[in-house]
Amino acid sequence: MSQQTNGIYEFGSFRLDAQERLLQRDGATISLTPKAFDLLLALVERHGRLVDKEELFQTVWPDTIVEESNLSSNIALIRKALGDGANGERYIETVPKRGYRFVAPVQEVSRVDAEQTPLATFPGHESQAEVANPRRRFHPLLWVLLAPGLLMVGYFATVRWFGSRVSDVAPLLTISPFTTLPGRESEPAFSPDGNQIAFVWNGERGDNADIYVKQIGNETLVRLTTNPAQDRSPFWSPDGRWIAFTRRASDEIGLYLIPSLGGAERKLAALPPRLTLEFPVPLSWTPDSEWLAVSDKSSPQEPDGIWLVARETGEKRQLTTPQTKYGDGQPTISPDGKTVLFTRDRAINLHDLYLVPITGGEPRQVLFAQETSATQPTWTPDGRTILFISNQGRGGSNDLCQVPVTGGAPVKVEAVREKLSNFVLSRQGNRLAWAQSLDDTNIWRMELDATRKPKTAPQQIITSTRIDVDARFSPDGKKIAFASNRSGSLQIWVAESDGQHPVQLTFFKDSLPGSPRWSPDGRQIAFDLRAAGNKDIYVISAEGGKPRRLTTESSWEGLPSWSRDGAWIYFCSECNSSDQQIRKMPAGGGQAVQITRNGGFDNVESPDGQFLYFTKGYQIPGIWRIPVAGGEETLALNHHNAGKWRYWAVKEQGIYFATAETPERPLLEFFSFGAGKVTLLATLEKRISYSGFAGLDVSPDGRWLIWQQLDQEGSDIMLMENFR
Repeated sequence: MSQQTNGIYEFGSFRLDAQERLLQRDGATISLTPKAFDLLLALVERHGRLVDKEELFQTVWPDTIVEESNLSSNIALIRKALGDGANGERYIETVPKRGYRFVAPVQEVSRVDAEQTPLATFPGHESQAEVANPRRRFHPLLWVLLAPGLLMVGYFATVRWFGSRVSDVAPLLTISPFTTLPGRESEPAFSPDGNQIAFVWNGERGDNADIYVKQIGNETLVRLTTNPAQDRSPFWSPDGRWIAFTRRASDEIGLYLIPSLGGAERKLAALPPRLTLEFPVPLSWTPDSEWLAVSDKSSPQEPDGIWLVARETGEKRQLTTPQTKYGDGQPTISPDGKTVLFTRDRAINLHDLYLVPITGGEPRQVLFAQETSATQPTWTPDGRTILFISNQGRGGSNDLCQVPVTGGAPVKVEAVREKLSNFVLSRQGNRLAWAQSLDDTNIWRMELDATRKPKTAPQQIITSTRIDVDARFSPDGKKIAFASNRSGSLQIWVAESDGQHPVQLTFFKDSLPGSPRWSPDGRQIAFDLRAAGNKDIYVISAEGGKPRRLTTESSWEGLPSWSRDGAWIYFCSECNSSDQQIRKMPAGGGQAVQITRNGGFDNVESPDGQFLYFTKGYQIPGIWRIPVAGGEETLALNHHNAGKWRYWAVKEQGIYFATAETPERPLLEFFSFGAGKVTLLATLEKRISYSGFAGLDVSPDGRWLIWQQLDQEGSDIMLMENFR
């Protein structure tokens, strides 16, 4: 980069300012994602020559492992922003299998010249008005006649300008807690006038989620629902008369209405059960308060689509036909009531944004998820911009971003530096509310005697104020691998077996590693890594170093485990299958082989190497097994909700697992292969974490049982005033 230009380049009608990180066309700013901007700058600085892919990876993604599709998708973003190919203009040339070349002529401009000469007035950029109307000379007598009037106009304009500047000073943006109740408050929803908030609170004992209403500036709570089932997802009707909400039963989710001032509730419709109780079911009203948009489906076998439900009759109308097995969700209706914004899930935790007319029709894509995944989309009051949470999945960024309704690159909302969850914008657009998590997950252990009874009281061994999860003993029992975001982002760590001397192994910047699993010789650790929306299997030395990628498919591959001889790595895959299945591949890399046929998720080979034990996901309780040499699967353990969460470990004598008839008092249990029965090991006083991370293991000698526990649980609703 030239010292004289200070990184200012011009090509065609564009100006690229590296110092200010601005791309402009004829003076108008064009939005690009940070990585797309870095990539464009790298190409422009090297204009005229071929830049190979490896050089671009080292320049734009230093010290980060990314797949080639990430490079090509960012090139596509740049081409779209530049209008590459339109009207015969060419900027970026693709050299197959090698790299890219910036082919447009580039002029380096000094910062002094750039500041003194706007892009639109550089030679070749004069406006038509300037060409057609050259400046005319005024007669001196005209200036004498006009001067008094011009002075008076200037005087009044100055007075008015200063007065307007006083009144135009933006009010101060403030953030304060709206609720500070014990337990978990979440899912805020503004009243139409923006002066009240409906929300979910699970009560002082954390055992019953109900709908409450509180006025801003007033501490009085109004409780609307009292049913022992979980009431979630409140959403205020635009006319202010109703609050819609969902109630979760064992086999369905009910859609209900209740007067906003309290009164008799009414069931409007039944919705299909969801994968987990941890997430709300988004609802949205039409401006006339006559219809609600929800995610629903006509049969249990098909994925969710977007439906409209009539407030008076409960009539349902299907609006979208899902194009992926993951379906459509999170609908929100535009302020004018003409369009529905929704997410279309391309893979697990990979949400694109689409728009569809409320009368039906072909959906139009607004945002293609790559470096970010969009959740909780909502409209700004003018209907021109979409706000959403940028989420990289578990442990993700949770930044508030925006994208124009016309499409384009998402931009982070810099005024909001908090990590948001369950956010909502008032109809006036001047207030923002969200749930701020107070959760703290740590690793605990308990010593067992020869009969597997607790020998010592449980104690924390791996603890921080952040997330510590996915703990696994090394084959010799001397170390523990785990995942933690204590360094600011989720990474793989290794500590001594008592939790001392933790050492960070991975240092990814824009990716999310998890599920660490030791090789049988203890020299390597396999883990999964989500980058640019996709998940793959990697291996790293137990001493640290550069990770090695094993899977390269465009599908989702995660949850690795090793065969007992160390020759194979099993993993959950969605490649070439309509469901999640377990496959295995050589530990050194190579062709994968499918193992299960009827679904498979978490997995581990038995200590004798004879069977592969596995579960089938969060909706299906039970632990199955299949012979490693081939054969039919059988149900190995069907006890309450064993295997429903990722809390289980197979040892020579049996299966250790966790269940919870009530979430507040989880049970640690043991299934004996020899006796064929289940015995209780311990009842915990705090919840185990159901966040999707693996949470239980036993040392090789059977002496120590470790698990992850939610030691601090709760959330408050925060309120931002004067949001803009």
